[in-house]
Amino acid sequence: MKLTKQEKSWVFQDWGNSVYSIMITTAILPIYFKGVASNAGIADHVSTAYWGYANSLGTLFISLLAPILGTIADYQFFKKRFFSLFTWLGIAFTVAFVFVPNDQWMLLLLFYMLSLIGFSGANIFYDAFLVDVTTNERMDKVSSYGYAFGYLGSCIPFVAFIICQATGVLPVSQTTLLNGAFLLTAVWWAVFTIPLWRNVHQVYYIPHDKKPVRSSFIRLGSTLKNIKQYRNIVLFLVAYFFYIDGVDTIFRMASAYGIDLGISDTTLIIVLLVTQIVAFPFTIIYGQLAKRFGGKALILVAISVYIIICVYAIFMKTATDFWILAMLVGTSQGGIQALSRSYYGKIIPKSRSNEFYGFYNIFGKFSAIMGPALMGVIAQVTGHTQYGVASSSFYF
Repeated sequence: MKLTKQEKSWVFQDWGNSVYSIMITTAILPIYFKGVASNAGIADHVSTAYWGYANSLGTLFISLLAPILGTIADYQFFKKRFFSLFTWLGIAFTVAFVFVPNDQWMLLLLFYMLSLIGFSGANIFYDAFLVDVTTNERMDKVSSYGYAFGYLGSCIPFVAFIICQATGVLPVSQTTLLNGAFLLTAVWWAVFTIPLWRNVHQVYYIPHDKKPVRSSFIRLGSTLKNIKQYRNIVLFLVAYFFYIDGVDTIFRMASAYGIDLGISDTTLIIVLLVTQIVAFPFTIIYGQLAKRFGGKALILVAISVYIIICVYAIFMKTATDFWILAMLVGTSQGGIQALSRSYYGKIIPKSRSNEFYGFYNIFGKFSAIMGPALMGVIAQVTGHTQYGVASSSFYF
């Protein structure tokens, strides 16, 4: 399928910001944090718990703001302004990692939470732009292309880091190499956001109001008061609230879990890279199959795969087991995220896409508070991280 200029520019944003997900949320920063915490005398399962708590607290703030900001952004010109504000917040605090002393693990967590707020906030408006750049008929494929090329694009800086890490080709210390990875993440994110800034515009909107904030609260209250009019949307959001919690928990806690199993940093990074590569074609496949079988059917397939993942995690003992689990994640993670986003985009009022994607994100992000927190508590109480992963099966 040939993409339009607007669709390509939208997809490039996923290519650009997905590097944050792999470099900061999943791979490099969690490993770095675990090392810093270990040097400070923090037990592995306790630092895993703290990482889970940080993810939960970071998403709490943006979750509470999501529907309010989304409702305001439905007014003309506001969507891109809010998108830019949160994008620059995320980029700025990604750069700020460079200035954190390597013995200040609490400060590192604080900066991570602030960068996560920026990343998550920007994605509210990025998701909402989907209705502006394409049609309902093309939405599944365009959304799938976004996630697929996000996985592929994020591999390039990740591979560059792995090569430098494994070969020692650069005559620099490990700390300098990590700082370089943080800077590369920020630059990559900023550069590939430029096409969206230039070519994507808010097509569906509510005409400007003299008191947009006050009017937005009134509209938000009216939506909640008349929620019965949006039965299909509510049912989808309730389901999404639970299953996406499991997806986010497994994604965000994967590195910490792997370390607790005794998997080396190098092996863990390679596993995560291969997972990204596997996710690229499978996400596109999900988008193609959705055209024939429907997005809902493919979402249910992905949920089934994740239930298998949660059960399998209980019995994991070796690096081979972790490889198998990671490959299973790679087959379905992009598909379930992409089709959820496009399925939702088809059933909401387009002129109020930001308001409704605000709800989408509050359900998605607020659910992400429960999963990492529950996993952290179970890991801390039992001393076994795999029981925390298994608990995610409840959400699916």
